[in-house]
Amino acid sequence: MFARAVRQHTTCAPRAAAAAAAAAAAASSSRVCQPRFAPTSTTALRNFATTPNRHQSTSPAPVSPTSRRLIPRKLLIPIIDSETSQLAEFVTDAPIPVFRTVAGVRQWASETSLGAKHPAENNNHNNKNGHDDQGDQGIALVPTMGALHEGHLALIREAVRRGHDKVAVSIYVNPAQFGANEDLDSYPKTWARDCEALRALYEELSPQARGAAGAAGLQMAVFAPTTGEMYPSGFPGQEVDSKGSFVTVTPVGELLEGAARPTFFRGVATVCMKLFNIVQPTRVFFGQKDVQQTVVIRKMVRDFHLPMDVVVVPTVRDEGDGLALSSRNAYLGSRRRGVAPVLYRALSAAEAAYVDGSLDATEILTAALNVVLDTMEEQKNLPAKDGVLFKLDYISLADPDTLEEVDLVDPSKGAILSGAVKMHPVYDPQENEDLGDHDGPTVRLIDNIILPPKA
Repeated sequence: MFARAVRQHTTCAPRAAAAAAAAAAAASSSRVCQPRFAPTSTTALRNFATTPNRHQSTSPAPVSPTSRRLIPRKLLIPIIDSETSQLAEFVTDAPIPVFRTVAGVRQWASETSLGAKHPAENNNHNNKNGHDDQGDQGIALVPTMGALHEGHLALIREAVRRGHDKVAVSIYVNPAQFGANEDLDSYPKTWARDCEALRALYEELSPQARGAAGAAGLQMAVFAPTTGEMYPSGFPGQEVDSKGSFVTVTPVGELLEGAARPTFFRGVATVCMKLFNIVQPTRVFFGQKDVQQTVVIRKMVRDFHLPMDVVVVPTVRDEGDGLALSSRNAYLGSRRRGVAPVLYRALSAAEAAYVDGSLDATEILTAALNVVLDTMEEQKNLPAKDGVLFKLDYISLADPDTLEEVDLVDPSKGAILSGAVKMHPVYDPQENEDLGDHDGPTVRLIDNIILPPKA
């Protein structure tokens, strides 16, 4: 019964027919059902302000002297005449205000100095404090949904590394990013732990920020609004045909994750536009793990002429097995956590095929598919009390500029490998077994690897 369940949770589709033919011929009869491949890609690592048609490396790099000038500015939208102290709470044992209202965070943001230096004016890009820039870089915004982990903290560290002494961290679980039947109600909410993580990070970064920015030091704030505050006309709903004020970014928002979750990127783009308008940062920071999200946001920023840079920070992984850090990992429990890195191992096998010289999509994707199928077979041969059920949603190889799937990688551009798996609830839970938060519901994990240009 366990083996049948594994096979039933494997998706079949014609797109993978060519890739799977070779694998199926050499494999057992239990490996004839193949995951479907769907397109993916990203421009997540491009800076549209400086190189609108070039794909760039994922590694954090010093700000280019040719980069667009970043000028901190007074907010152009009037704020309510209220004292900041009346609108803010504070993180325990830290000078980090927590704003629940738009008026409060605008008051804080409006106090930014106008005396900014352009990053290119700072000749020492690696000063003794480890900062690439000195002087006022304006406000940095790090949007999150809470349940903070080292991946989120890496975004804040990168903001300070780039010379920002004023960092806003938004913590808001946006219902518009969840479908009607998704995990909104059970999404991890760890407010006390998040505040403690920010307090500790503030203590870590404050001496460095003082060295880079002068006596003022690091100013950090949390924006944690209610849904009523973010949607003043009322939350419009989570359905595809919901009526309201939305931002849609197509076609990139309709592919891959957008195909599986048709309202997801509409929700992402809408809430990010709101946050950008409220805080008016000079830079916003996102993680590469959500690579398609960064493509959508970059396109929105470019198409709407928003005066900010989008910075993408490499994925933070578990040092032991490479699993990408995610707030949803808390759902996994110990048994599924052991199998969860299968997607990263599959993508790494495909990456190795590319590094070894292959440019053919069928060859590259077959390398990934074989890892997944081998793992499925291993799991089905285990006793039900030990095995894990999972489904491969897709593995994709796509152009880095269009999000369209490729048959042959252009070596001058490289490509994006990405995929998604669903880890199903434990089939035969044992007494006192660690099932994960909320008794281990289905967990959908995503990951990606960027294949750099060879030319």
